[in-house]
Amino acid sequence: MHSTDPTGDGAEGRGNQDRTGLRLRGRDREVTAAREALDVVRGGRGACVVVEGAAGAGKTRFLAELDRMARRSGFDVVSVRADELDQYAAGAALQAALQSSDGSHRAVAEAGDQRLWLLDSITDALEDRAQRAPVAVLVDDAQWADPATLFVLRTLPGRLAASRILWVLAVRSDTERLIVSRVREDLERLGARWLTLGPLPQQDLERIAADVLGVTPSPGLARLLRGVAGNPFLAIELVRAFGDTDAGRMEAGEASLLHDGIPVSFRRSVAARVDRLPEDAVRLLQIGSVLGREFDLGTAARMLGRQVGSLLSGVEAALNAGLLSGDGPRLAFRHDLARQAVHDDLPLAVRTALHREAAESLRGTGARPAEVAWHVVMSGGPVDDDAVTTMTTAVRDMSSSAPDAAADLAQRVAGLLSPHDGRRIALLTDAAEYLGRTRRVHEALDLVDATLPEGLEPLQEARLRLVAAEIHQASGDDAAAMTHLQKALGLPGLPSDLRVRLLKTKATGHVYLGDVTAAEQTGTGLVEASYRSDDPAVIVSAMVFQSQADFYRGHLDSALELAEEATRRAATQPAALYLRPPRIPALWLATVLTVTDRLADTERILREGQREAEALGLGWSLSHWHAARACALLEQGALDDAAVEAEASLMVADELEVTPVNPQARSVLALVEIRRGDLAKAADHLRAAETGSGTNVQRYGPWVALSRACLADAEGEGGKAAAALEASFARNEPTRLLALAPSHWPTIVRIALSGEDRSLGQAVSGALRSLTVQNETRRIIGAVRAHVDGLLDRDPRALETAVTGYRSSGRPLALAGACEDLGELMAASADTTQAIPCLEEAGRLASASGAGRDQERIRRRLRRLGVRTAPVRSSSVGPQGRGDLTESEQKLIPLVVEGLTNRAIADRLYVSVHTVNTHMKHIFAKLGINSRVELTRLSIERGIGADEDG
Repeated sequence: MHSTDPTGDGAEGRGNQDRTGLRLRGRDREVTAAREALDVVRGGRGACVVVEGAAGAGKTRFLAELDRMARRSGFDVVSVRADELDQYAAGAALQAALQSSDGSHRAVAEAGDQRLWLLDSITDALEDRAQRAPVAVLVDDAQWADPATLFVLRTLPGRLAASRILWVLAVRSDTERLIVSRVREDLERLGARWLTLGPLPQQDLERIAADVLGVTPSPGLARLLRGVAGNPFLAIELVRAFGDTDAGRMEAGEASLLHDGIPVSFRRSVAARVDRLPEDAVRLLQIGSVLGREFDLGTAARMLGRQVGSLLSGVEAALNAGLLSGDGPRLAFRHDLARQAVHDDLPLAVRTALHREAAESLRGTGARPAEVAWHVVMSGGPVDDDAVTTMTTAVRDMSSSAPDAAADLAQRVAGLLSPHDGRRIALLTDAAEYLGRTRRVHEALDLVDATLPEGLEPLQEARLRLVAAEIHQASGDDAAAMTHLQKALGLPGLPSDLRVRLLKTKATGHVYLGDVTAAEQTGTGLVEASYRSDDPAVIVSAMVFQSQADFYRGHLDSALELAEEATRRAATQPAALYLRPPRIPALWLATVLTVTDRLADTERILREGQREAEALGLGWSLSHWHAARACALLEQGALDDAAVEAEASLMVADELEVTPVNPQARSVLALVEIRRGDLAKAADHLRAAETGSGTNVQRYGPWVALSRACLADAEGEGGKAAAALEASFARNEPTRLLALAPSHWPTIVRIALSGEDRSLGQAVSGALRSLTVQNETRRIIGAVRAHVDGLLDRDPRALETAVTGYRSSGRPLALAGACEDLGELMAASADTTQAIPCLEEAGRLASASGAGRDQERIRRRLRRLGVRTAPVRSSSVGPQGRGDLTESEQKLIPLVVEGLTNRAIADRLYVSVHTVNTHMKHIFAKLGINSRVELTRLSIERGIGADEDG
């Protein structure tokens, strides 16, 4: 794929003519639609157009016309054209085109998965351009685009819908490439406009013939044109090949279609020109047709056993015949249909042999692996050792930016090898690993299941089972992961490094399952061995594991000390930054800090870690960072911001095709909506959380169980609510309790008592008693224990102690809960006047946090005590004002007006760009607008988002 300028400077002033002088005929409706799309983008909104048609229907010519129209309208045009050889290329040609045209070069991420870096770097480049002028991104022959560019085209039109960017893809209607079908489906969901370039009417074909000849075509030529099935390119080629004087020699039967859609008449037109050429030119065209639409003359000379100089006369003859173009650094067929006609005219045995020879020749000259891979695939095998090595390199090069395409190629290469070739299993193992990074998890596990019965060597089986275990762990199915790990560890003769990886993964699984004892027993000797390692990442990982074991046993002081040391070491050892959740030191440190008196430090840790993950392109971790920040913000009572971070977690997981989505983020959204009072939305989020969380005893079980219980409680089903908590929290130990932040612990007891399950409340109290003994200096632990005891014993003094303890904790909703519980208890006493200030404070705290349902409940209680309060304001969506915008959203608007991109806003506010993206979507929805231009106008006209103090 390469950057193109279809019109060139000479196109100006020629109307709808291309550089050959021919007018664009019969596409007035499509041109009007393209002009409308340009107008939409000039108005401030993004738009997407898909141009579809058969080969030769005029897609490239139409894009040239659109390019001309866009440039005349002041657009900045980025144009790229794919080639058949790009299908196995690593990297994104769209990114290369952006960098080459503006000279910008963002440092390449070192991470194994570069999808986040790829999306963010292209987003930044396009946003910067769109701030200066509207942008048109034109991608021709998208059916052959490299997988990374197709991934970008699936994702960015939605992300950048509010920016002045027009996306135009030209694609063949008969493409069978699966990844292209996904692009089409995603763009259709986004509302892309579909333009189908169908067959042209006879009168337009005759006008084209007249344009070529300079005179009206004769009746004989007109009859001949009926055989091109309305295809403008074929019409032009026929006219150029035979002219009006030769038309009478053609027989009507020669215009029938072949099985591949190329008329006999066109094949004969190409054959006629080839027959008139000298032998050197014929051989050059045949070899060139094998090498691709564009080909290197030196490579063709080597395959012909000739010197380049000896081919010059053949080159000149092919150029003069109009079959080749020499405008670029490589020779090129003027249209791929011409190349296909020459290529298909070769006998099949000759074609496959030439593709095999081309692969060998290109590999010997250091050509890119993707180009060699295409020829190997076209040759159909068998493949030699060098070819397998090159193909494997192509697979691994592609895996960082397009893991699903890399998996497909790996399986295709494996299919070329004999069943007993050991490299075949390695390729299938890689394919399963790459599929596990995408939404195609079920395909990955099916591939594992299909490969395991093949009589593998122990080493092969162990590696495959490790991949399967890691996929299951990432999917939340820790029990299935344990089955694979147990079987792998039972295999004989495994190398020590692989055995250590299996044991570490198993120990992590036990941590996920909440079985700390089993985790420690699995890791016996591993920790000591890790500290002797020369690899800093291994040492950091061991520290995190120790911290996790101490944490879930309730030893918070030692857990915090180890987490801080691991984070400090990771900051100076780059290799440690690539550890996977939950072993990312800073992410784990934030989890530990959330249950200590240093909750405020959690925000700083998570912001820094989140931005570092973005900068390094660690896309696989980003959804976890956002989910963790959502949990921390929920603990701080910032419901709106917690929801934004949870949505950002889901959004980045969707963009990067991480599956399944983190149920923790869905659970946070459910809890926020319950607090707000939208139980229907909460139920939707809960269903999604339960779909992706596995059983309730697994990793995210406590969060899902809490959400389920809170929803049932809000719906008045106390018994059902208490039952939802039983499996996770009935044990008298802190392990599962510590999976949640402290402000949720009294909620468990409150629901248990409402559901008449006092034993569950006592189990929580017992776990807290154990925590208090081990962490006497932790004020938040003492406050929560007092709160829980106050609920269980209906003890106002204990609740007063909880209120006092919460005041300095930075947990306003926990304080509101204690105040409400104390007020309710006092309201049942003889002197109800003491209840009023408690409930009023609880109402103020709930209102400040955006907990509308809590506020309404407290308001009803105050009314029963004779206190009238203002009704709770309900949210509404519309373009009339700023009242529904959150404080965080209002901070963004002046920066948009200032002209900052989302990336620049994120840098200014020191937050994730994905957080900014989510805020922007909320702003647009609340104000009923679709673009940054409309937001700027509203801000100026109505003062929306303006600084009230300014």
